[in-house]
Amino acid sequence: MTISTPPPFEALLDEAAPLQSYKDHLAAVAADLIRGFDTGVPVADLLHAKAAVVDRLLIACWKHFLGDRADGLCLVAVGGYGRRELHPHSDVDLLLLTAQPLADNKSCADPVAALFRFLWDIGLKPGQSVRTVEECEQEAERDQTVITNLIECRHLCGDIALFQQLEARLAPERLWPAQAFFTAKLQEQEARYHKYHDTAYNLEPNVKDGPGGLRDIQIIGWVTRRLYGAADLIQLVSRGILSHNEYLELNRARDFLWTIRFALHSLAGRCEDRLLFEYQKQLADRFGYLATDGNQAVEEFMQQYFRTIKGVERLNEMLLQLFQEAMPSRQASTPPVRVDEYFHSVGGYLEAVNEELFRQRPLALLEIFLALQKNPSLLGIRASTIRLIRGSLDIIDDDFRRDPAACRLFMQILREPQGIVHQLRRMNRHGVLAAYLPEFAKVVGRMQFDLFHVYTVDEHSLFVVRNLRRFTLEKHREELPFAYDLSRQIAKPELLYIAGLLHDIAKGSGGDHSEMGERIAGEFCRRHGLGDDDTKLVTWLVRNHLLMSLTAQRKDIADPDVVHEFASAVGSEAYLNHIYLLTLADIRATNPNLWNSWKDALFKELYAVARRALRRGLHNPIAQGEICAARRHDAQRITERLGLPAATTEIVWANLGDEYFLRFAPEEIAWHTIALAGCRDADLPLVLLRPESRWGSAEAFVYMADRDYIFACSTAVLDQLNLTILDARLITTSHGYVLISYQVLEQNNAPIENPLRQTEIADRLRASLLHPTDQAMRVARRQPSQVKHFAVRTQVYFHDDAQARHTVMELLATDQPGLLSKVGQAFTRHGIRVLNAKVSTIGSRAEDVFHITDRDGKPLATEAARQALHASLLALIDEG
Repeated sequence: MTISTPPPFEALLDEAAPLQSYKDHLAAVAADLIRGFDTGVPVADLLHAKAAVVDRLLIACWKHFLGDRADGLCLVAVGGYGRRELHPHSDVDLLLLTAQPLADNKSCADPVAALFRFLWDIGLKPGQSVRTVEECEQEAERDQTVITNLIECRHLCGDIALFQQLEARLAPERLWPAQAFFTAKLQEQEARYHKYHDTAYNLEPNVKDGPGGLRDIQIIGWVTRRLYGAADLIQLVSRGILSHNEYLELNRARDFLWTIRFALHSLAGRCEDRLLFEYQKQLADRFGYLATDGNQAVEEFMQQYFRTIKGVERLNEMLLQLFQEAMPSRQASTPPVRVDEYFHSVGGYLEAVNEELFRQRPLALLEIFLALQKNPSLLGIRASTIRLIRGSLDIIDDDFRRDPAACRLFMQILREPQGIVHQLRRMNRHGVLAAYLPEFAKVVGRMQFDLFHVYTVDEHSLFVVRNLRRFTLEKHREELPFAYDLSRQIAKPELLYIAGLLHDIAKGSGGDHSEMGERIAGEFCRRHGLGDDDTKLVTWLVRNHLLMSLTAQRKDIADPDVVHEFASAVGSEAYLNHIYLLTLADIRATNPNLWNSWKDALFKELYAVARRALRRGLHNPIAQGEICAARRHDAQRITERLGLPAATTEIVWANLGDEYFLRFAPEEIAWHTIALAGCRDADLPLVLLRPESRWGSAEAFVYMADRDYIFACSTAVLDQLNLTILDARLITTSHGYVLISYQVLEQNNAPIENPLRQTEIADRLRASLLHPTDQAMRVARRQPSQVKHFAVRTQVYFHDDAQARHTVMELLATDQPGLLSKVGQAFTRHGIRVLNAKVSTIGSRAEDVFHITDRDGKPLATEAARQALHASLLALIDEG
């Protein structure tokens, strides 16, 4: 591309034009480039055109400021500018090469300073360094990033002989030979991958530096230049290292990533390489992506992005391995070592015995992964064989998928004692898993545009299988001891792996993904020869993989009816074991920040009470009276052991009804009882903080005369203290007092261990309850900036409790500071009493459940009462 009106930099300099003139010309260039981008000019042309404009500017400035005084000086473009790749706000990296230190060249020092000052003044913001040839050599020898920057250097103006000296000093035979350079770049890439958690599937990926990004393509170019002296990847095709199709794929990927980066710079108005949420939707619209059934346009765009970088990662891995094999030190390689009839190893990598293997024996496309499992000392698959696999994926057709031998091989991979997850990931990386399971192909690179699911669906599913495997391994036993012990009781762990692999396979297909997944899982099980019982278990797990999570986190598991309903849905202890392990693996694979001690204790509790119900018999559910009596008995044994007389205990309990004993465990009841037994009127409101409860969280305990503002005020204070409220249980006594138990953690899910912090929480909470004010109910904590891109429409639903004891209110809203306090204020306006609150935050989405009554302890019977509360909630929540 050529700029329509080339800026007359020479004329401007000769006329000593004001600085604004240069800024205006550069702004006109930028606008011209943006117009070109919007009208479909290839992005490569735009990058080169921008570099050409900067070249003209620098050459004109060089002549103007240095003129005939440039002996022994040379201006050199390095880095991306050296490659002629300038995005709208890319750095312009320059090297001023000098024959002698600039300080010793008085006649040039001032003009050079004036040149760079001028470039800064007009807004070019060059990245500049001034070095002699010797200094360049010394710096490059010390730091591989310097040699990387310099091997792409390009002469702009000045002493050409000096530039040629630099090129000679940087030659591989003199500095950083190919093997050393290659090793350094591998280490650099490994460190860069670690920075991004070793996954390309981040919610806000970095287009330039993230795994599979532009840097992965640049590394291929740098190594090619160092190893072969080739400036263009096309020379890899002529050398037989890169196929023509792979070359085209790499170029398409580079152009796609360049296009995104160019658009990011223009949208942000600065150098921005992160694909932030605020830009993802804008780019999807700008590039013309459309919503499809069950998927937003932004999700379609991001799926193409993730699939593109996955391809770059794959090519990067293959080419770097080929480069390693081509190193002079590897030329005299050891002869192949036979592994089996179809494969041998070369340098520790598995290789097909001939190039026609997969055409002659299609089953070898699965056998190669089984061979890697059976030979764990092997490092992986040789690059030449990776290429053969990718070129043979068309062999995996419906006949292949229905072949009983292929199905047996796939099941054997899932049943091997080692390497299951490694090989599933390798199969996914090389396209075999998507070819073998066409439904899985649909979720490869599929993201969900929210703050909850931090991985693509395929990556998440493989993480679930990984977690299920970790539960079985002794070396990970201490991570989740209960899950480890339970996994030892699973007779066929491969059934769990199948359920984990398929549980989200229908995501993005429209409709209920659990129902659709159940059908896909059934077809998979029948095709792979699983018996009726095994098929029934797998399909039930896929259909109900959210059952335990929803029950534990959104229902009152202290309610015997809730427990009985869950146990009835599960049906047997064997199914309970499987759903427990799958649920834990699923949650821990959704978002690394989701799991905490509270969830660990919560799911263990639901498991325990459900197992008790199953063992007792679903036809014989435990009565509420039995539960109350048993808990009273167990709690009294604890209080007596701690020295509290039985008579005192009975006095404390006299005002607490059965509801209290249904909703608290014996050790909680005992702690509350001891606190209340020693409480005087002067101590009210009584506020205590227990740093670790049986739930693995801290318990904030409040006891005081009942007042309407208590819930709103106390939740506001806990929010102001940056605490996460996980659960709230409120009991109103028969003599007009309220007892509240909050389960809380620090916002980073850490326990509250510091005694000073514990005192601060209790003191602040008590002071606010003693003297409630409007200010006490305001939460000034800032909302995370990401949340604004995922606003959730506030919705309120009311349900009748099965036994007509209370009303269940569900609230869906954007998570925000002070949300619970606003709910509490609405309750206060309408005389609502809270019996129980389940608080759940999923990314930016708050999903809270409240069990409420009116002021007289009755359910909200009239539609008018519900609608009035609904209106107040919307007004309070949406005002901020």
